[in-house]
Amino acid sequence: MGRQIEHIVFDIGRVLIGYEPELAFMEVIPDPQERRWFLDNVCNHDWNIEQDRGRDWREAEALAISQWPDHEASIRAFRANWHKMIPGAIDDTVVILRRLVDDGHDVTMLTNFAADTFEEAQRRFDFLNIARGVTVSAHLQLLKPDRAIYDAHVASFGLVPEASLFIDDSEKNVEGARAAGWQAVHFTNAETLKGDLERFGFDL
Repeated sequence: MGRQIEHIVFDIGRVLIGYEPELAFMEVIPDPQERRWFLDNVCNHDWNIEQDRGRDWREAEALAISQWPDHEASIRAFRANWHKMIPGAIDDTVVILRRLVDDGHDVTMLTNFAADTFEEAQRRFDFLNIARGVTVSAHLQLLKPDRAIYDAHVASFGLVPEASLFIDDSEKNVEGARAAGWQAVHFTNAETLKGDLERFGFDL
């Protein structure tokens, strides 16, 4: 199991809050196949992750429109409708987060997120403000699973890597944390997470 855990670090998207880009386009692109094509080819993961690295939305939109001029309205809808991509909190995980904080454990967050949309999420979900602090990728222009962002989080919050437990829904990000010397678990659902935390000695 390794060293006793002193720090718990949560990812946010698909761990504490839902994230489903298709929800923003249900009315913009009603046809399911066209909608899937758009999100796979135009405003896709590779395009969106650069906003998590700190690229401005105006620059991102201009780039996509230059490549796909016939889809300008849909491209602009990505940011304009971003709030619809977040259907709500993952309540069972939030219960675990609150319990850990209330019990006095050291909890922080490490997330790939654009700067402005993260501020929007913090205003919408109070529990994103209850941890000791958060590292947002766009603020550092770094992304998980790059080693540098884990090291930056350690330095910012005075963590001991081998005494830190990272929780993320991406296996690549979990492996990135382990490569940086952390302990880590792959999030699939709150019930499994509860069992993982109990194995690490937490009473939930």
